[in-house]
Amino acid sequence: MSAPYPDHPVPEPTPAPAASSAAATVPALALRGLAKRFGQKIAVNGISLDVPAGSFYGVVGPNGAGKTTTLSMATGLLRPDHGTAFVHGVDVWAQPLEAKKLMGILPDGVRLFDRLSGEQLVSYSGLLRGMDRAVVESRVRELLGALDLARDAGTLVVDYSAGMRKKIALASALIHAPRLLVLDEPFESVDPVSASNIRGILEQYVASGGTVIVSSHVMDLVQRMCDHVAVVAAGRVLAAGTVDEVRDGATLEERFVSLVGGGTRTEGLEWLRTF
Repeated sequence: MSAPYPDHPVPEPTPAPAASSAAATVPALALRGLAKRFGQKIAVNGISLDVPAGSFYGVVGPNGAGKTTTLSMATGLLRPDHGTAFVHGVDVWAQPLEAKKLMGILPDGVRLFDRLSGEQLVSYSGLLRGMDRAVVESRVRELLGALDLARDAGTLVVDYSAGMRKKIALASALIHAPRLLVLDEPFESVDPVSASNIRGILEQYVASGGTVIVSSHVMDLVQRMCDHVAVVAAGRVLAAGTVDEVRDGATLEERFVSLVGGGTRTEGLEWLRTF
């Protein structure tokens, strides 16, 4: 699909993805011509992408590439100017309630109800989704224990560190056992031990049939953790596929730099070496 800005103001409507054969499966997330403009700035310019069900999918790109805007439109947090998204074949914008039941979301910079304790916040997330109270209580205990938050269960979220806030938000995204997890920078501010625990939880989740989409700036982490990756820059997808396909014999970081454009020249700054 061609980019809707500036040559094609309105892209052709695209049908929901469907299995083309008995062996084919509907993608966990399918983006079709997503586009968003803020004033004169084109943040996302006609992104189309399929995320296979059961994959651990990384989305990488430089600052301002449109990753967060794309994921926000894909999960129903930000209305696109053009295009739509499908979660396991359900249109996120035509059937928002059905689609959101299938998702767990950790947005970047999410605002939490921080006058609740950690335990109350995760419980609220479960009850808000209509879960049985006894099931919620059991899952909250397990999640807080797995994320090393059990000792701080009664502490108000406003008193949590940045890393603890990230972990309690992840617990809230996991409480209803979604089929798709969309995590924007989930390891930012998280200590190495907690990050290792989180990776273990996510790997087990994918092994059991769930799908994870993670946005990150840490190329080495994405290369080790993910089986698929998309490189996004200037609001478009530059490359997508398995990690091995995208990196094409190089490291993911080397391939990323070659796709996005070389780094800034380091000449000059002589004054920095005069001390």
